[in-house]
Amino acid sequence: MELETSRLILRPWRDSDAETLFEYAKDPAIGPAAGWPPHTSVDDSLEIIRTVFSAPETYAVVLKETGEPVGSCGIMFSGSMHSEKMEENEAEIGYWVGVPYWGHGLIPEAVNVLLRRCFDELGLNAVWIGHYDGNHKSRRVAEKCGFKYHHTEHNCITLLGDARTSHFLKLTLGEYRSSGNI
Repeated sequence: MELETSRLILRPWRDSDAETLFEYAKDPAIGPAAGWPPHTSVDDSLEIIRTVFSAPETYAVVLKETGEPVGSCGIMFSGSMHSEKMEENEAEIGYWVGVPYWGHGLIPEAVNVLLRRCFDELGLNAVWIGHYDGNHKSRRVAEKCGFKYHHTEHNCITLLGDARTSHFLKLTLGEYRSSGNI
């Protein structure tokens, strides 16, 4: 499955993406803000591609212009890390992009195509985005895509093993449709 926007192709991760993934994911400005450790080697990135990034609905964010993956986004269903308030027929969208591409509007573009998939193709009732306290860039992406603050949860344990405060934003099908995104 591939999804397309004016500047991006969202496609499954490939083993051949490991070197490029490592170049972006080794940056300590990326993973820790999202609660995961920076990648330590190309082999580490390859393992992530074969395990974490092999989950259904997980996509490499690829620039059409260069064919290079510069980030990742995906739709996570029950069983993955999400708010305890998430209900049946709801999902969470997660994302990150390499530092050189911060502020270029790529992730809002990717999230909007994922929202179309969630609501128009998968028939979901609501979509969530969660971010850790202090991750203002992630919150800004959610707000640009129409998400509204819903609640905060404390003492959420990350893959780094620390406890953090998580903020959750939500977009319902009704809100999505009334925004003119049908």
